Amino acid sequence: MPADNQAVKDALSKKGAFGADLDLEHYDEGSGDTRTIDDLQSSEYKDYMEKVGIVADEINRSGTLMFIDNGMSHCHSNQQEGLELMSVKDAVKKYDWVKDYFWKAMDPAKDKYTAKTYLEDSDGYFIRVKSGYHIKDPVQTCMMIDTDKTVQNVHNLVIVEDNASLEILTGCSTSPHANDALHIGVSEIYIGENSDVSFSMIHSWGKQTGVRPRTATQVGKNSRYTNNYVILNPVGSLQSFPTATLAEGASALYNTMCIAHEGSDIDTGGLVYLNGRDSNAQIMSRSISMGGHMCARGRLVGNAPGVKAHLECRSIIMKDGGSTNAVPELEAHVADVEMTHEAAVGKIARDQIEYLMSRGLDEDQAVSMIVRGFLSGSINGLPPALQQELDTAIEQANLGD
Repeated sequence: MPADNQAVKDALSKKGAFGADLDLEHYDEGSGDTRTIDDLQSSEYKDYMEKVGIVADEINRSGTLMFIDNGMSHCHSNQQEGLELMSVKDAVKKYDWVKDYFWKAMDPAKDKYTAKTYLEDSDGYFIRVKSGYHIKDPVQTCMMIDTDKTVQNVHNLVIVEDNASLEILTGCSTSPHANDALHIGVSEIYIGENSDVSFSMIHSWGKQTGVRPRTATQVGKNSRYTNNYVILNPVGSLQSFPTATLAEGASALYNTMCIAHEGSDIDTGGLVYLNGRDSNAQIMSRSISMGGHMCARGRLVGNAPGVKAHLECRSIIMKDGGSTNAVPELEAHVADVEMTHEAAVGKIARDQIEYLMSRGLDEDQAVSMIVRGFLSGSINGLPPALQQELDTAIEQANLGD
């Protein structure tokens, strides 16, 4: 707990560094009452979950954690040895040491969103992999907003100890009647030494939904961290700038795939502090403006000798009236670093479209194929169901130039 609680209270009026300044007073507090769902396949939320990669039958999953509004509704584990799943509040009751991890990776006074989460002592999911265990199948988590004009406020804690591995798939969505809502998701991820963690987030919100995820990861010596972020459907206002801090020999890879539809305001990116000798990082972004506003940020900070890092932001404008902005930043504090960046904003070349049309495709098919090629490779290894949803969304989004 920070010594200066007043600083956190003062931060309730501190707008985020990026993105629109959302009015917290516009929303009511989401319910923390538990609505237990024993069987996801018979749940009324099944369709919404599957659209963001959550498998309702839970086959080929090590476990599932689901929050509806601010209460945990489903917690299921296949009881794989070395894996623990529960709510954060239950973890605190079970282990005294859990609180030692609270707000160590994330500053609660960062902005109004983290301050609100801290001061309300918000619940969230707790995932732990014990030292020496490699979890075979992914753990899936689902964040669902089911009440209009409310704020979903969660504080998640992930601890992967030394010589361990874990894959997390997170799907986030709103019910149709909860369009005007706010999601604040604070996630602190702690990775020990010689470990491997993949964290993939797939979002499908409402056209008026405000989304403010706050994720901070500490990556131990010789460990690897991969962060995948996908949003292809319309959203009101989304701003995300996750950070990772790397120890000696550690690596981080950030992949982002976004489509900004008309009316959407999306500001995404990633920040990596390369604090350990021979650490390395990549930030890769692919985005498309379909009439919405898109900003792709990336920042790499080299603080130790031998670090290597690369940043790449590529954007396409498909429709007049939208905008796209790439903001790559490199910062170094020692001489022995290799850091590069590449940014490109443009349109689909007419000659590419005409070439494909000469091969028998109509114009819409040609554009769709080019866009699919633009996005492909930006995120690898997605589950088959999610990959299919991704392909469908791309097809539906591209209606010609």
